[in-house]
Amino acid sequence: MDTPTLETRSGLPEHLRVLADLYPRAGWETHPNFSDLTGFWLSRHGMFRELIARLQDGSNRFLDSKHPRFGAELSHYTRLFLDQLHGHHSIEDNHYFPKFIGLDGRLEHGFELLDADHHALDRHIHDLAESTNLVLQSLQSGNDAKTATQALLARQKTFDSFLERHLTDEEDLIVPLVLEYGPEVD
Repeated sequence: MDTPTLETRSGLPEHLRVLADLYPRAGWETHPNFSDLTGFWLSRHGMFRELIARLQDGSNRFLDSKHPRFGAELSHYTRLFLDQLHGHHSIEDNHYFPKFIGLDGRLEHGFELLDADHHALDRHIHDLAESTNLVLQSLQSGNDAKTATQALLARQKTFDSFLERHLTDEEDLIVPLVLEYGPEVD
């Protein structure tokens, strides 16, 4: 089945929305099968969204000459963001997805899509880390870091759009699956 990639798709493919259409987001948290673990998992996604927004805000503030602690915060929050994201994907790949994949054959292709997303995000994680390191090296050497920060901000924005696409599609696949089959599956 030919599915658009993380970089090209605009949403979860229609054939994978069978449960998402039955369980709209607005009703997730009030559904009887919505568990604390599902809520925690969604809060981790929220943390990733907050961290990438914080990183972009820091870059923008530095470019506007309004961020005296830019280097320290960039280093800290980028490390936190990338380490947590990598660990989160490892847990999903090795624990959750293998449990979920057999629950509903109609969604099997969705787990292949999410796995491909994780591989694509690994490449983008590497690129984001590399761009961050270029900024930090410029700052440490006392060189003008504006050009490197502009490139980093562009990379952060690109990463943000890919991450948002992945998180939204993953949530639209997984949460309705848990709601359909019960919290004991998560």
